[in-house]
Amino acid sequence: MTNKTEILSALDAIDPAELDYQDWLNVGMALKMERFTVDVWEAWSRRDPARYHLGECLKKWESFQGSEHPVTAGTIVAMARSRGWQSAVTGGRILGWDDMIGVGESCSGVVVDQNWVEDRETAEPKVWDPARQLITYLEALFSSEDYVGYVTRSFQKNVDGKQKYFPQKGRFDRTAGKLIEDLEKCNGDIGKVLGDYNPKAGAWIRFNPLDGKDASDKHVTDFRFALVESDTLPIGKQNAILRALELPIAALVHSGGKSLHAIVRVDAVSYEDYRKKVDYLYRICDKNGLILDHQNRNPSRLSRMPGVIRDGEKQFLIDTNLGKASWAEWQEWIESINDDLPDPEDELLTDLPELAPALIENVLRQGHKMLLAGPSKAGKSYALIELAVCLAEGLRWMGFQCAQGKVLYVNLELDRASCLHRFRDVRQAMGAPSKNSVDIWNLRGHSIPMDKLAPKLIRRAMKKNYLAVIIDPIYKVITGDENSADQMARFCNQFDKVCTELSCAVIYCHHHSKGNQGGKRSMDRASGSGVFARDPDALLDLIELPVSEDLRKQEINNAVGRACRLALLAAGKLEEVSQDALCSEKAALEACRAVLDAEGFQGIQKAAETARRAAEGRTAWRIEGTLREFPKFAPVNVWFDFPIHRCDETGVLGDIDPDKELPAWQPPKKSRGNDARQKETVDTLACAFSWCDADGSGQVSIAKLMEHTKKSRNWVKDQVDAHPDFCRKNGVVSRVSKVSNDSVTGGVKSVN
Repeated sequence: MTNKTEILSALDAIDPAELDYQDWLNVGMALKMERFTVDVWEAWSRRDPARYHLGECLKKWESFQGSEHPVTAGTIVAMARSRGWQSAVTGGRILGWDDMIGVGESCSGVVVDQNWVEDRETAEPKVWDPARQLITYLEALFSSEDYVGYVTRSFQKNVDGKQKYFPQKGRFDRTAGKLIEDLEKCNGDIGKVLGDYNPKAGAWIRFNPLDGKDASDKHVTDFRFALVESDTLPIGKQNAILRALELPIAALVHSGGKSLHAIVRVDAVSYEDYRKKVDYLYRICDKNGLILDHQNRNPSRLSRMPGVIRDGEKQFLIDTNLGKASWAEWQEWIESINDDLPDPEDELLTDLPELAPALIENVLRQGHKMLLAGPSKAGKSYALIELAVCLAEGLRWMGFQCAQGKVLYVNLELDRASCLHRFRDVRQAMGAPSKNSVDIWNLRGHSIPMDKLAPKLIRRAMKKNYLAVIIDPIYKVITGDENSADQMARFCNQFDKVCTELSCAVIYCHHHSKGNQGGKRSMDRASGSGVFARDPDALLDLIELPVSEDLRKQEINNAVGRACRLALLAAGKLEEVSQDALCSEKAALEACRAVLDAEGFQGIQKAAETARRAAEGRTAWRIEGTLREFPKFAPVNVWFDFPIHRCDETGVLGDIDPDKELPAWQPPKKSRGNDARQKETVDTLACAFSWCDADGSGQVSIAKLMEHTKKSRNWVKDQVDAHPDFCRKNGVVSRVSKVSNDSVTGGVKSVN
């Protein structure tokens, strides 16, 4: 890298407080190798006040005599890139880790290229009028009633073997109006007004008004101005850059030394506002080659007073009211000139850019964002683990083909052991190969807000070439109120940052709001602000489907039948059993008992019981999509068969409607919960009777119903007595004949 502006830009991205002693030395050696002055290293090192010692840089600098393997600018660049810095030469933009995309400082701030800025010389005034110099300065910065702080007395101090002058506290009890009045009458002798100063040391003045009681920060009454001072470039170059930046400079003063002092209008409303504006100002200046002394940030800082002599050189006022008229106008100009927005394009382009390849077929493109939303117990985390494995191996997920590539799974909730075991269990249940692993970043106990996590994630993933980053769950990293559109927009912008910097997809999940979700659109179910539905490029929503007793029994029969079929196949007995017998739990077990020995049948019983329990715990779900890049797909129905989701291949879930919400105008039914429970028991009895009445006789013993329903005798009796279609006698339940609209004959239920 030969561009010194780029080296300074890279240096600015490195915080000296983060480096150890050797790395700090390496930065100094690299700067000397690239022909910078020690002042650059000195100014940068001051950013770590806890370890900075005046004169230490110079002492070390003089000891750098070169070596066979010199430290070059590449060291600085490598350090900066590891912290997220990108070279402006390659078209990248230097992002601060606290930046919010689309909010606040959206620009890179680079306005000036030093290589193309011609020096602008500063000429001393032809007529030397010290009083007029100071009067003009005071009129540019203060109103007549403002108290002004200034220092004419100084003291000497030995620094690295050299005597240097430092200001004393000075005065702060005179107004600008009084000073101007006295200066007008002094005949050019400002010593009569301010007191004599040492011409070897010069004099100083504070650029913000005080309360007349003291000169510290807390006695500043108005945060109008900030000091911009840099001594790393020639005076002519400083002058040219300050003007090219269009800074709202109220007064530009030659210090009589190696720097210009620009008094920049910031017009802050409070000390906190002042700090924010000065931080912004210093970042812009640093990025444009003015490496500033960060010790000059405070509002009560002293600057060089125009109209005095300093070691034979004049401290003089160069100009007033330069650049933009106000801070707001200047900041808007900086933002607009560096907004990094592309130019408008003709939509009739003949050479269209290629679309990003599909990461999930007909659902998500590479580099885009996807949200998986659903209620608790939907297995969202398992679904994301399944997706991670499918992407790593190039498999189908929920029926959609996935591209194959590296995946990072950011685990924020599970402990490390649980997470690794969960991945193993999911792979085994899927029958997935183990050719390509998923990178897992276990952060339980280390969760930080997303705006702080994003830069750390980017730094670690920069060279991994991930196709996708999966973050689970996001409630651990949400910043702000999830119901606030503004705060959630800022939160979601961090996903954009990850997508853009890593050129990968970001996939995450979120929970549903409280209440019934059946009557809502899929994009309206996610909890919190509507930003969650609008922000992702693909929103997949899970909603539970109610499973009837008949369907549950069918699933149990199928599960037990499959278990028996596998056991019979392993035993070589499958051909001895009819396929019809394997369609029901009872018939399948009886058929197995008939062809297997006691030990073999005992094994099948255990397998059947395991299959039954799994089928009983299986839940049904429907996946609906809201997509930005692809047409809407038909809803996908799946079973959550712990620990994985399986697509419904039979279509039995297709006709099920999720519970609908009542219209706003319709009051809820009374005793809705009791009605639902009663309907459930009635359906249970009817289904059990139909199942046990295999011969169609219309009669089933209470004992059989107890065995089938796993309920007590009293429960079966109560349900029969309450059911309009059944009656009981002598331990046998019979179906009631339908006579005259289900009336009863002779006051008792008639029996077939």
